[in-house]
Amino acid sequence: MDRTERILDLVALLLDAREPISWAELREHFPSDYGGSDDAAERKFERDKAELVELGFPLTYVQGDDERRDGYIVDRDAYYLPEADLTKEELAVLYAAGSAALASGVFPGRDDLAHALRKIGFFAGQSLPTPRVRMELGAVQEGQVKEVSARLEQLWDACAARKWVEISYASPKHPNATQRRVDPYGLALRRGVWTLVGHCHLRGGLRTFHVHRVRELKVNTARPRTPDFQVPEDFSLDSHVAYFPWQHRFHEPVEVVLRLSGTLASRASGLFPGATLEPMGEGLTLAKLRVSFLDGLARFCLSLGADCVVEGPESARSRLREMAARVANRHADALEGKVTA
Repeated sequence: MDRTERILDLVALLLDAREPISWAELREHFPSDYGGSDDAAERKFERDKAELVELGFPLTYVQGDDERRDGYIVDRDAYYLPEADLTKEELAVLYAAGSAALASGVFPGRDDLAHALRKIGFFAGQSLPTPRVRMELGAVQEGQVKEVSARLEQLWDACAARKWVEISYASPKHPNATQRRVDPYGLALRRGVWTLVGHCHLRGGLRTFHVHRVRELKVNTARPRTPDFQVPEDFSLDSHVAYFPWQHRFHEPVEVVLRLSGTLASRASGLFPGATLEPMGEGLTLAKLRVSFLDGLARFCLSLGADCVVEGPESARSRLREMAARVANRHADALEGKVTA
């Protein structure tokens, strides 16, 4: 029996057991593998056990008592995922979102995602039509799809195995690409842009990298089963990659108060997720929002029109006025040029 077959049979035996399995019983079930001398059999089993633990299999050894005997047992609560218990409508939404990601052509773990979609279709109890939607990735040009997709797969595997990567990165701040060694902590997709977050050995500390700007990528292949780094317990992707234009970390967060009227008042929760909303009556709503990039908020507010007003603080109000004046002047100059022509 080869090792892979033995590992799978060992997993099946342990999952099927209703009480701890002793070392003697394991040797009886695998006489050709764990037979022979005691030392050789124990070394082989220790290697198999180490691989199971590395794969995340929650195998433990328990000391017996009056109610049960010594032996190996699986923590079933840790092994089996809890039931999702989704409604048919929720399954349909999840299926549509997954299908859109798959259709984009630029999504890591594509095989796993496709397998998950087949499972959703099975549990839905009916044939689900393939949605005619796709996730738009504005930063990825048509000719970059295969290249970015391949690099995402490499980075996905590197994040999972915790192996450092070497990248050639074309930053818009520098004329030439720079070579970086990065410990990849995680990948995030925000507003059509894939971002890698990790520890940069060149600059020091955590940095973010847009995957479509990676020109070359090499994953450390030495000691593939040994992690090169540990991700800090307090690390969070949300702290480094912005969901919304006003969340980029350009300055210390400030609380900005917006006054929304007209149709914007009823859409406040969707326009500004996470904001504290205060209905004022007569079609008015106040939204209090933590902002770490005033320019991003100002641009977004201007795009909403006159029904979105910045109430405070004054720094946010003045930034919005400056930006509005600059936009108005640019349009005025363009109009004057057309009239003159």
